[in-house]
Amino acid sequence: MTPEPAVFRIAVRQFGPFESAMAKLWAGFCQETGCPLAMEMVPMDLHELHASLLTRQGLQNGAWDVAHINTDWLPEAHAAGALENLTPYLTANPPVDFPQGWSTSLLGMQQFGDAVLGLPFHDGPESLIYRKDLFESPQEQARFQKLHGRPLQVPETWEDFQTVARFFQRPAENLSGFVAAGYPDGHNTVFDFCLHLWTRGGQLVDAQGRVCIASAAAADGLAFYRQLLRDQAAVHPHTMQYESVAAGQAFARGEAALMVNWFGFAAVCDVDAACPVRGRVDIARIPHGAGGQSASLNVYWLYAIGAGSRHKAVAYEFLRYATRPENDKLLTLEGGIGCRLSTWHDAEINALVPYYHKLEMLHQQAQSLPPKANWAQIAAIIDEVVLQALNTDAPVAELLAAGQEKINSLDHV
Repeated sequence: MTPEPAVFRIAVRQFGPFESAMAKLWAGFCQETGCPLAMEMVPMDLHELHASLLTRQGLQNGAWDVAHINTDWLPEAHAAGALENLTPYLTANPPVDFPQGWSTSLLGMQQFGDAVLGLPFHDGPESLIYRKDLFESPQEQARFQKLHGRPLQVPETWEDFQTVARFFQRPAENLSGFVAAGYPDGHNTVFDFCLHLWTRGGQLVDAQGRVCIASAAAADGLAFYRQLLRDQAAVHPHTMQYESVAAGQAFARGEAALMVNWFGFAAVCDVDAACPVRGRVDIARIPHGAGGQSASLNVYWLYAIGAGSRHKAVAYEFLRYATRPENDKLLTLEGGIGCRLSTWHDAEINALVPYYHKLEMLHQQAQSLPPKANWAQIAAIIDEVVLQALNTDAPVAELLAAGQEKINSLDHV
C-alpha cells in the first residue's frame, strides 16, 4: 500500500468566498508545482479561530501550517513567538512587486522591528453600505420630502442615519432600516464602540499610550449606540444574534437599507450573480457625531505561517503563489477583497463593483486599534461594557468608569 500523503493544514476565517478561493488557490498551486501534500482546510468563526491559533497554541505546536490571522491578534502572536518570521524568505525570494505592489497601510501592522509576520490576504475597511436603488427612487424621495421637508440623502451624521433608518423600516416588506452586528464576540461591538468614539472626536488611547474609555466622547457614543440598537422602529430584528458575516448576509438578501460594516460585504453583493441586491449597492463614508468627522477602521487579514509548521518551505511558496496579482484578483472575484493596488484599480473589478476605487478614500481616514499584546483582554472588557449598556439601563458613564478600572488593572496597558 502506498502511504497517505502528508497533510498541509490551513486555518481559515469562516466565510464562503474565503473558503472557495482557498480551495481554488491550493488546487492551482499543486497543479503548478506538483506539491504532493493533501490540504485540510478548517473554516472557523472568529472566537474559535483565535482559540485554535493562540489560546490552544496551534500555531506553535504544528497544528497549522498556514493561517488567516487578523491584525488585532498580531501583537499577541508576536509576543508568544507563534508566527514564522518571513523576512529571510522575503529577502531571498520576494512575491511579485513586493512591497510596492501594496498600499503602505497594509504593510505596517505585521512589522515588528525587522520581523514581518504575514502577507496581506483580505482587506476592506469599515464603511457605510447602502441600497442606492432606494435612495435614488423618485417615489422614496417624494415620500421622504413630504415627511421631513428635506431631500432624501445618504446620511452624513448619526442622527440622520437613525432618521433615514426609521424611514425605511418596513416589516411588512421584510425591509429594515439598518442591520448591525450585535453578537457578543469581542469584535463587532468593540469596533462599533471605537467608531462611535472616533466619529465624535474622541481617542482610544491617551498621550501616554494607555487605553482610555472613560471619556465624554465615549459616553456620548455609547449612549447613542445603546438607543440606536434598541430602536425597534429602525433596527433589523435579528441584529443582536448577528456577527458581521451574518449581518452582511442579511443585507445581501435585501433585508436592510443601511449597514455600517466591512467593505467586503458590499462587494460580495456585486460579484455574486445570484445576489438579490446585485447592482443596487454603494458605499460612503461612515457618519459622524457633533464636533466629529468620519473615520474608518483598518483591520485586515493576513496569510501567516505557524512557527511550528513542518512544511515551512512549501508554506512560503504557497503564500508567494496566493499573493500573485492574478490570485489576489481571483479572491476578489470570489467575493473577498484583494489587497494589491493592481486589484483596486483593475478595470474588470471596477466594472463589476463600481465603488472599488473608493478603497483608497477609506484608507486615508482609517484608524487602527492600539498594538497591544493583551488587546484580546482589553477588547473583552470593552465588549462587556457595551453589552451591559445594551442589556441594562445603567448609566453609561458608570459602566465606562467600571470598565476603565478593569483595563487599568491589566498589566502593560
